[in-house]
Amino acid sequence: MNPTLANSSGFGIAHLWQQGDVVSHLVVLVLIIMSIGSWFIIVTRMIMLYQLNPLLSEVSMFWQKTSWHEGLSCFTKQNQNPFYQLASVAYRVIQEREGSGKIHQTIPLSQQIQTEDWLSSALKVELDQSIAKLQKGLAFLASTGATAPFIGLFGTVWGIYHALMVIGTSGSASLDQVAGPIGEALVMTGFGLAVAIPAVLGYNALSKANRELLGSQRRFADDLYTLLIQHKKS
Repeated sequence: MNPTLANSSGFGIAHLWQQGDVVSHLVVLVLIIMSIGSWFIIVTRMIMLYQLNPLLSEVSMFWQKTSWHEGLSCFTKQNQNPFYQLASVAYRVIQEREGSGKIHQTIPLSQQIQTEDWLSSALKVELDQSIAKLQKGLAFLASTGATAPFIGLFGTVWGIYHALMVIGTSGSASLDQVAGPIGEALVMTGFGLAVAIPAVLGYNALSKANRELLGSQRRFADDLYTLLIQHKKS
């Protein structure tokens, strides 16, 4: 901090920024970036989950149809609908395997894998891609929630250190000289907590919502697998 801190009567965040050095400015900027990033992820992920939740009702409509084409037509937002993607992948695998005939050297290697294994693998790949989309940004929230308090604490320790250096240089430790600099330094800890708490709450809420949605997708994938394997054996 600037050595003139002890002689300044100004207080507050603006005064802290003006009197701060490169390290304190860097701490504030890092926390601001983490806060903006956290809120962006929380808001965008919540909007995405809000748009996906109505799609759950389309699964029951799918099972009420009598043909695959009618069932697939029940799904809306097909490019973004994970249930449609699972159903279309499963149906495409079965269609590709029909008429493959006996294993022969001219048949591609993919056709020489048992249909059950190939279908299971295709559904698993689709589920993994859906999981990756849903978990996008959660690592940033977890990192923010874990590190933001310590970054703020580092800013506090750094600010108190410089405040004490100023007090030692001035040779006076009166309350009006100590309270301002140390109080401003403690703002860093509060700032770090203000960044971390929404990130942790957002991470927990998104993780819970993701688990529920992924559970529905896994059950749908299991039902598709059972249906198509039974259909192939019949």
